[in-house]
Order: sequence, then C-alpha cells, then structure tokens
Amino acid sequence: MAEKADLLFTNALVLAMDEAMNQFEVGALAIKGDTILAAGPEAELRKKFDAKEIVDCGGKVLMPGLVNAHTHVPMTLLRGLADDLRLDVWLMGYIMPVEREFVNPEFVRLGTSIGCAEFIRSGVTTFADMYYFESSVAEATAAAGLRAVCGQTIMRFPSPDAQSFEDSLAATRQFIEQWLNHPLIVPAVSPHAPYSCTEEILRASAALAAEFDVPLHTHIAETAFEVENARRDWGMPVVPYVKKQNLFDAKVLAAHCVHVDAGEINTLKHHGAGIAHNPSSNLKLASGAAPVAEMLNAGLNVGIGTDGPASNNDLDMFEEVRLAAFLSKFHTNDPTSLPAQTALLMATRLGAQALHIGQRTGSLEAGKRADLILVDINQVHNSPHFRRDPNSVYAQLVYATKATDVSDVMVNGKWVMRHHELLTLDESEMLAHAADLAKEIDSFLIARESSVLSKLIAIGGTTQEESFEIQVKVKVEDPKPILGALTKPGIKIIYNRHYREYDAYFKFKPQQGILRYREDEFLNERGEVDHVRYRLTLVGDPHEREFPSDVMLSRSRFLAPANQSLRFYREYFQPSEEIHIVKDRRRWLVRFKDTEFYVNLDRMDEPALGFFLELKTRTWSRRDAEHKSTLVLELAKFLGVSTQETEAREYVRIVEENK
Repeated sequence: MAEKADLLFTNALVLAMDEAMNQFEVGALAIKGDTILAAGPEAELRKKFDAKEIVDCGGKVLMPGLVNAHTHVPMTLLRGLADDLRLDVWLMGYIMPVEREFVNPEFVRLGTSIGCAEFIRSGVTTFADMYYFESSVAEATAAAGLRAVCGQTIMRFPSPDAQSFEDSLAATRQFIEQWLNHPLIVPAVSPHAPYSCTEEILRASAALAAEFDVPLHTHIAETAFEVENARRDWGMPVVPYVKKQNLFDAKVLAAHCVHVDAGEINTLKHHGAGIAHNPSSNLKLASGAAPVAEMLNAGLNVGIGTDGPASNNDLDMFEEVRLAAFLSKFHTNDPTSLPAQTALLMATRLGAQALHIGQRTGSLEAGKRADLILVDINQVHNSPHFRRDPNSVYAQLVYATKATDVSDVMVNGKWVMRHHELLTLDESEMLAHAADLAKEIDSFLIARESSVLSKLIAIGGTTQEESFEIQVKVKVEDPKPILGALTKPGIKIIYNRHYREYDAYFKFKPQQGILRYREDEFLNERGEVDHVRYRLTLVGDPHEREFPSDVMLSRSRFLAPANQSLRFYREYFQPSEEIHIVKDRRRWLVRFKDTEFYVNLDRMDEPALGFFLELKTRTWSRRDAEHKSTLVLELAKFLGVSTQETEAREYVRIVEENK
C-alpha cells in the first residue's frame, strides 16, 4: 500500500546535496507537512507515495534552499550609505552614528522584511543574522516564512538597544527564552567581536550560549589590523585569545576568519566551530582572502555569507558562491582548490552545519525540513547543457546561474514564492517606506558634515574608550604627604611614570565636545626626555549626576594617534577657540582594595595653578562604575586629602574658570 504524502515533486533534476551527493536526473521528492519523506528517481517515488498534490517541476533543478551563513539583514536600509572607505571610517564615521540615531524596532522590522524579500528571490531559505533588536528580526523573518539563526548583539559600547553590556546580556537571555524551540527561528548569542568586547563579555556570552545550548555567532580575525592589535594587546592571535575566554564552550559560528594560521584552523576544528566565509565583503573592504581551502581540508564546516547589505551591497548568494570559488582559485593560484560542487555544498549542507542546524536543513533527505528551491537552468545565459561529467550541473549553477533563475521557494513545507511571485511580503509598500527613511538619513548626514568626530575618525586609528569614568581632582598645597602615603601598607604600586605634558585644547561652535592634542615627553630617572608620544582625544560633554555619586561620569571619549603637526590639526579641524596647558605629571597605577586606579600628581605650570591630585579609572560596566565611585573617595582619604572640595572637571574647564 502506498505511503501518504502531501506533495510529490516530479520531473526535476534533483540535487540532494547529501553525504553521497546524490543526483536524480529524472527525480522526485515527497513531502508530508514540514518534513521530507524521500528523494529519489521519479519512477520509484510514484510507486511508493500517494500524494494529495503533484508538482511538475518542468525539468528544473530541485535542490536545498541556500544558506546565508553571515549577515546583518536590517542593514538593507543602510545599503549604499557610504562606500569606498576604510572599514573604521565606514563603520565609526557613518554606520554607527546613523544606527544610534535611527535604529529602533520599526527600522529593524522594515529592513529585515526587505532583506527577506531579497533572500527569497535569490533562493535563500536560511540565514544567520547578528544585529540589534534581534527579536524584531525574528518576528519579521518568521512572518516572511524564512528560517534563521538570530543573534542578539552584545558589545562593550552603548548600542541602539542597550546602554551597557549588562543590559545586552539581560536582553539576550530574554530573547533566547522567548524564541527557543520555535519552528523557524533559532536564537543565538552574538558577542560582536573580541576587539569590541571585554573578557567578561566573551565569557558571559559563552556561558549563556552553553546554558541554553544555542549557537554563538561572532566575528573572528576579519582584518590584519585586528590581528596585529591582538598580538600587541593580548600577546597572542585572536583564536587562542577567545579560547582562553572559554568561547568554545559554546557552539561557535565564526564569521570571516580571514587572518588565521594553521594552528588556529586546527583549534577551530577541534572545538567544532563553524566558519562563515564572506568573499564579497572581504574583497570590497580589502580585508583579504580567507584560507578556505585549508579550512575545508582540515574538515571544518565552512559556509558562505554575504555579510551585511551595507558592506556588500547585496544579499545575492549565487553571486557569493561564484565569488567564493573564484577567490579561492586566485588566492591559492590553483584552479582546482575550490571546485563548483564544493562551493555549492558550502552554500547548502556545509553552511547549515556551520550554523549548527545541519540536522534540520541543508540537504534533501528523509527527516529534514522541506526547505527547497526550483532553479530554471534552461536560460540563454546557461545553455547548452553537457551531461558527460555528472559534476557539470554544479558548474552550471555556480558559474552561470543568476539569482533571477530561482522561480519557486519553499520553507518548512510552505511556499513563500511561486512562479517568481512573493507570497508573504508586499515589496512595493516596503520600498516606499525605505525611500522615505533614506531621505531622513540623508538630511541627518548632511547636517553633521561638520562633525568633529567624523573628521577625527576619517584620519584613521580612532578607538572608543570606556563609557564610564570615575574621576576626582583635589587641589593640594604640599604633595609630600601624598608621596608618603603611597608607600604605606594597603596600597600596591604596579608601575609609575613621569612626563611633561603639552596640551592644546580645541573648542568648537556649536559645542561638539573638546578635542585635545597632547604631546607627552616621557622622562627618565635623571629627568631627561626618553621618548615622546603624540595623540588626539575627543571628550564629549559629561553627564555628572546621572548616577548616585558625583564623582562618576558618563561620556563619550575617542582616542587617535596624532601623526601630523599641531598646525595640521589646527587647520584641519578649524576650532573656534584654542587653550594651551603645560604640566608636569607623575603617575602611578596602583591597586587599592583589589581595584586598579591611576594616581596623577600634577604640577600646573602654564597657567601656574599649583599642584592637583587626580584619581581616575574607567570601565564599560555601569555596575563596576558605581562600585569604583565609592572606592575612589576612600582612596583619596587614604592618601590624606580632604574630599570636601573634590571635582570631576577636566583641566581645561578649571583653566577657563581661572582666566
């Protein structure tokens, strides 16, 4: 007796993309509900199954839907915003300021819906996302009928959906609990990258992902600059560093991995990490070519991603698969390094395995979800057809097929596109809303063309410091008691420095914070100049009473190396006012009650304002800042100074008052 099925696809060239890489020239596929019952020769399946509906595929290729292994899908709304820029200028000068201004749940839903329409039209049935307000991404994705691994972003910076990383972690836990066991959405934890997170964030993220057994999606070793900084700051490459933070306790999906060596590849393999290769983005941003052939040879599950549509600038996976094959051939100087069959496998079964959902999707075999596409290869740009080599169909799909050749898409047993017509989304309405939003963003950017921060970022090397500053200044008449207190039990000196500081402060109209150009002359024990450091610091306006203690500040603070002369920066930034300060600084990094603080003993020489004791520390954590704001007052008392007349102002503010 024939087995019951809901759908029987017939008259198709079936590419199962399973372990055996089965092909069925005149093939069929049986489905019941959301699940595949069988794939095989049409004659056999017609005998085996009694289907409610038979779908004649007209000789098209029937294959698994494509898996986009890494993207930031709401960024469809930022497509073309700023191009042909260095990554830091693009990200910090344009993308992040616009995100802070415009990204909210409605923005995310609209951007995701537009991205889902593009995905469906190009044959993508599953994607891995990382962005803000990820629950809104999940809602829009589920409404569109697509499958996704949705990762809630966590980073040390304030973001559009969280003022601190503690808030991000709490929101991620809530997001996971909300979407766990959904038929289409797999929630994930997404610490943005090692360089944008702290050790605490990475460890907490890994623990959270392991607790719920969900994927952890992050960026790893995308640029050479990132790797150089890792070696300088952590004394090791990126992969050993994240291993040290227990990241591999979770099921890791690592995006990019452009600059990893053989040892790091083996570490990734040993810990079962999935890799998302992003050829278009890596080429466009000049990040380099990932060692994909080496990864595959090591047995890693390597998928293919588009990255975000603001850095690609599309979500076309057929283009991405083609580029993946080409880039590997160019990188290795070997035309056999990544054959078409392997490239397509990366975009289907290997991609799903990289996302740690290979048990659900990625191939057409019994028990997996019915995620499939029909591709018309009988087009003028894809003719004629040769069948001498059974692998020729893979070459057709990778080297000649266009996204527009996808005619029908099914996800989880439900149609989302039939005969090129979207069934779950209204493109015209979405595009009208996107056009209105683009006008608003244009107006915003035009209005901030004179932004000092944008100019600072444009010259390169800018980094953002911790958001919370704990700072106390006290005017002192005699520094000797402080020097004596530093030798008492209860305080440990980690190191000390002595330098002359020459500061030029730039002020602007309208107010945009204060930009400081600093020349530090490091003095040796004989008082001679040992070496000199130059840097720029842009300090935003403080919010001094946002928290319980007056000594705690919350402000933006950006650092950049100063590789040009003071004259250059004066002409480049064109400040409305300039204030100069010269001081002699003795600095100690100390540990007091298991907490590190900087102790600065400053003699103000220009203008001549005498001695000041300055105690400070910084952190990304609001909770940590509140704790340290209490300790810093205790430290001041320990050093023998009165805390009755403390202040947290910058020196330039004190100088202005004393003019």
